[in-house]
Amino acid sequence: MSNNLSSETVGVAPDYSKKECWCKLPEISKDVDTFYIYATEYIMGSFAEGAPDFASLDNTEMLQGAEAEYNLHASAYVDSTNLFMPYYRQSGLKYAGEMARKTGTADAAFEGMPINDITAALDYYFENYNGGRPFIIAGHSQGSAMVLVLLRTYFKDHPEYYSRMVAAYPIGYSVTDEYLAANPHLKFATGETDTGVIIAWNTEGPKNLETNAHNLVVLPNTRSINPLNWKLDETYAPASMNLGSLMANEETGEPEIKDVGADAQINLARGVVITNAKGEPMDEETANAAAEFFGPDGRHNEDYLFFYNNIKDNVAKRVAAFMREKNPIWNTGCRKM
Repeated sequence: MSNNLSSETVGVAPDYSKKECWCKLPEISKDVDTFYIYATEYIMGSFAEGAPDFASLDNTEMLQGAEAEYNLHASAYVDSTNLFMPYYRQSGLKYAGEMARKTGTADAAFEGMPINDITAALDYYFENYNGGRPFIIAGHSQGSAMVLVLLRTYFKDHPEYYSRMVAAYPIGYSVTDEYLAANPHLKFATGETDTGVIIAWNTEGPKNLETNAHNLVVLPNTRSINPLNWKLDETYAPASMNLGSLMANEETGEPEIKDVGADAQINLARGVVITNAKGEPMDEETANAAAEFFGPDGRHNEDYLFFYNNIKDNVAKRVAAFMREKNPIWNTGCRKM
């Protein structure tokens, strides 16, 4: 679909009954859905003089970024699920950084307009699109921060929806011990196929660990699960366990599945996944901005890319496990009509 949103939706709350307010609306062909919330795509434009704190629905940088994120991140869910992805008026990276410096986390930047838009999209999705199917809720970065808000608020208030949640993948944001203690209805994943759980990690290179670098998305007492061996301890997962990374072809720039040596090991003290794989090349301006927000050896942009095929495989396994647990009739080859 075109990214040209109608003028009446620009600068005001999106109307999710209109298809142009959705980045992706699927043809229903699977028995499980994914509701995906994209990351901060209003990035460099947010630093321009006089730029607003939030992106309007016609913000070109955000629209193009959301489409790219579908191809590079959200597409990992498409083989197993019907993927729904709404547009929303998101916080810019500059404003998120300002809030983090003031409060210790970027969470305040996502309150108000962004979470209100996403809540409205979720309401419309459940009332008009979901049809009672099980679902995954997923995102990256800012999108994952809002997944975590929704898990502790919206889904606590809607247990009838929450009971159908296969899993939540708020990748690239911190799930802390304090968050889990305050929300006992939520559980962090303990393995490869448990369901109704939170699956998350933040990825860094060795230098961030060595220098205890500041990283906007890494909070104290955060947890990660290893996306290669699906363990919570510091067991090293070699790159031979990686089923394929989604990286740019050096000649064409198009994404392709490659072996880039993306290994993974949790560092429990910092609560992150450490990899020795190198990130995608960046121009100097982008690299400097990334280092300021995610540390000199951050791998935030590669949270999905390095482990793309392992994520895709894991989604399929959790969906299958959920169907076995919740819908035993499916094991007979029959389906409820």
